[in-house]
Amino acid sequence: MGARDVMRQILVICAFCFMIVAAMVGTGLLGGTPVQDLQDGALDADASFLAPARPAFMIWSAIYLGLLAYTVWQALPRQRSSERQRVLGWLIAGTMVLNGLWLVAAQFGSLALTVLAIIVLLALLGVTFHRTVIDPADGWADRVLVDGVTGLHLGWVTLATVANIAAWLTSIGEPDWEAAADLWGVVVLVLVGVIGLGITAASGWRIAPALAMSWGLSWLGVARLTGEPPSAVIGVTAFVVGAIILVTAAIGTVIREAAAVRNASA
Repeated sequence: MGARDVMRQILVICAFCFMIVAAMVGTGLLGGTPVQDLQDGALDADASFLAPARPAFMIWSAIYLGLLAYTVWQALPRQRSSERQRVLGWLIAGTMVLNGLWLVAAQFGSLALTVLAIIVLLALLGVTFHRTVIDPADGWADRVLVDGVTGLHLGWVTLATVANIAAWLTSIGEPDWEAAADLWGVVVLVLVGVIGLGITAASGWRIAPALAMSWGLSWLGVARLTGEPPSAVIGVTAFVVGAIILVTAAIGTVIREAAAVRNASA
């Protein structure tokens, strides 16, 4: 397995480099069009009723830094023969490649193609996060750099998928669809809340996905209450749903850790 293990480590490094180059193109640092201006502005904060305000996207910095730290850590000789990394390394590399491909699709493809790309990314992140749950971490570094970073990535992309689909539907919809925007916005946000609580419960009350989702929902609320297009009902619903997801995850985490302490001292 030695050669295959080295190949996995190299592939993870290559996947991270591809993602970063794609991100630099996507932000305009390498001459590409900034994301908010792509697709005739369809991906900007004011393009749909379910788009978060621009500061929400600062979470990508945390996710990218986490993936950088993971990439360096997994390349250490100690991780080369890790059974956990033999499964998760390939999956995480795949999520980084798909992350970059979304930006490529946004730059050079169509809005519909970005929807397809982000749905595939979300599916692979779901599989990857599920693997972290059924195959427990070995130590704090593993727990933070694999479970934590993957959880943040999953939580944010879950909400980003909703925003991406909303942007696409807005771009192809009729103008009179806006009359029902409040109703459908609330329905979608309630569904997001159910999904967020489901992810939290299924993961044993891990807080990372909830942190990312509540962050995005809070900025979605800010965008609807202070920006365009305005919607007080969607804004308030976003704040409430985000708070419910985060508080539930925090309570579950505290209960889980307290139980672990009691079991360790028993």
